[in-house]
Amino acid sequence: MCGIVGYIGTRDAYPVLIKGLKRLEYRGYDSCGIAVRGSNIRVFKDAYRVCAMKNELPPIKGTIGIGHTRWATHGGVTKENAHPHISSDKKIALLFIR
Repeated sequence: MCGIVGYIGTRDAYPVLIKGLKRLEYRGYDSCGIAVRGSNIRVFKDAYRVCAMKNELPPIKGTIGIGHTRWATHGGVTKENAHPHISSDKKIALLFIR
């Protein structure tokens, strides 16, 4: 199973995404990540638990974001395979910069 949570609003997206991912933990997962759009898109992901990711993250500012948990049914349990993915030009992570 996987879980996806998104936020668009006026508050910082980071705490909303972490709270949403914590609520999805019951579904099971082996990797997780978030993408937050501020002045650019910042992606943080790895093969770890939501609480471990939260402890590793720097302060992230932005009011739009997505979070994802994943079971590695295709590809190994690695940072590269964790979601969300970002485009090579760093403008798309299921959200965009105009």
